[in-house]
Amino acid sequence: MASTNQFLASMARLSLATPARPTTVSAIPKFLLPSVATPSVRYASGSGGSGGMKKRPVKKKKTYKLFRSYDLSPMEQVSLCDAMRYIRAFEVGHTPSVIKYEVAVKLKTQKNGPVIRNRIRLPFPFKTDTRIGVICPEDSPLALEAQQLGAVAVGEESLFESIRQGKIPFNKLICHTDSEAALKKANIGKMLGPKGLMPSAKTKTITSDFKATIHELIGADEYRERNGVVRMAIGQLGFTPKMLSDNVKTFMEHVKRDVNSIDDNFPKSLDEVVLSSTNGPGFSLNGKFSPTDPKITVEDLHSIM
Repeated sequence: MASTNQFLASMARLSLATPARPTTVSAIPKFLLPSVATPSVRYASGSGGSGGMKKRPVKKKKTYKLFRSYDLSPMEQVSLCDAMRYIRAFEVGHTPSVIKYEVAVKLKTQKNGPVIRNRIRLPFPFKTDTRIGVICPEDSPLALEAQQLGAVAVGEESLFESIRQGKIPFNKLICHTDSEAALKKANIGKMLGPKGLMPSAKTKTITSDFKATIHELIGADEYRERNGVVRMAIGQLGFTPKMLSDNVKTFMEHVKRDVNSIDDNFPKSLDEVVLSSTNGPGFSLNGKFSPTDPKITVEDLHSIM
């Protein structure tokens, strides 16, 4: 039997327990009870309830069909001799045979239109490091002729394998028409294309006349339009104004012919011509030749720096 103390302890715990509240049934009908308003939910995207915020339209970035051009009327443009004078001042202390003049021709043209690309032989060539490679059948009379004309690399599969290994001893590459199929099959355009060495009929580097092509390549250079600008090295810093002028005129005549040959559906026109150097700034040319300072003569720019 449980002791008296255990009985009293259990009775004490029952007396301390919270008595249950009596449940009362409300006599008020439900339809008379006050209604509780439910809070409206707002959506940030505006796709939710009526109180949502509307999504702001995203502004589209303005796109241009043409490369951007600027009004040149407030810009100071200089003659060729003045530009040479300023550039020579910036290049004082540098070796004249190392520093190069460069011409940049800005075009008014469409972004998705055709680009101009060509090769030119200047009246006063200054590049003497031309190394020519020739793709032609191995151990053939054509290979012997190419070697006699001064080619530094000749062949087909052996030359393709050398290119795949990254051994490219030439900076100009031509292909004989008999080896055009082998060139396409070799699939080396990914390595030659970015370097501007891939032969093509458009640049006349796929040919059947090695002698004429090699003679044209020695002292010649290629130019190509990129982002609406055609850039090309045009002479050495030691050139006289007359030598540089002849090179610039010849180059501009070629570019104008290329521009005029483009389809009328993709209009192109010359916008600006800028002369710069390896380390010097660029000067916009006004098409004139003589210096504007009466104290400066053309002969003053003939002296060796």
